[in-house]
Amino acid sequence: MPPYALTPRNIQIRDNFDAIAPKYDLTNRVISFGIDLHWRRVAVRQLAGTPPDGVVLDLACGTCDMALEILRQKRSARVIGADLSRAMLGLARRKLGGRTGGRARGAGGHATDASARIDLVNAPAEALPFRDGAFDAVTIAFGIRNVPDFKAGLKEMLRVLRRGGRACVLEFSTPPSKLWWKAYNYYFINILPRIGGLITGREAAYRYLTDSVARFPDAREFKGAMEEAGFANVSCLAMNGGIVCVHTGVKS
Repeated sequence: MPPYALTPRNIQIRDNFDAIAPKYDLTNRVISFGIDLHWRRVAVRQLAGTPPDGVVLDLACGTCDMALEILRQKRSARVIGADLSRAMLGLARRKLGGRTGGRARGAGGHATDASARIDLVNAPAEALPFRDGAFDAVTIAFGIRNVPDFKAGLKEMLRVLRRGGRACVLEFSTPPSKLWWKAYNYYFINILPRIGGLITGREAAYRYLTDSVARFPDAREFKGAMEEAGFANVSCLAMNGGIVCVHTGVKS
């Protein structure tokens, strides 16, 4: 595959995440009231049919919260984390180096450093440096809306999946209840960026993130995009009144 030329939006997104990386985990816990950890647990459960020792690709892996959750639920798995932000990957490496005590286990059952089961790659989701059918499952948590051409990202996810492999996309969505949508939207637009700005000193970066949610398709439209990309058996699991959805699809 020829080298992928980053678009201006790729670069803007990368720079935004580089800027907020040092306080990214803390900010996630605060602005979501800690519920983001539960959302990831539910999302990984949707990979129930994936082989216990399968190879999973986690796109937009950030500091590896999702990758670590995969290992908690599938201790024999191997995870490849890919992200556009080198700052995020650097923090992920530091986090993984300190994760022991049963979060990942080797073939003999002994606890090992999680870094032995998670490899990290700097790559955009639209042009993945992996062969066709390389993975048993692909995940992406709160990242697909930040892929400039998310339809190209979905096609790449399908390409690198083996036949029968499952893709799992965890993302914000539009609640069906108008009253809940107004309350959620007010928090998301008026309060969340200010909290993010107070913690990171980068309010503009969090205003960009809230704008990206507003521009992203709702659950029904995204289901159609996954089917258009070639996924079969596409389904959606809504959580917390529909503010977050887990979308899954299979490579048939």
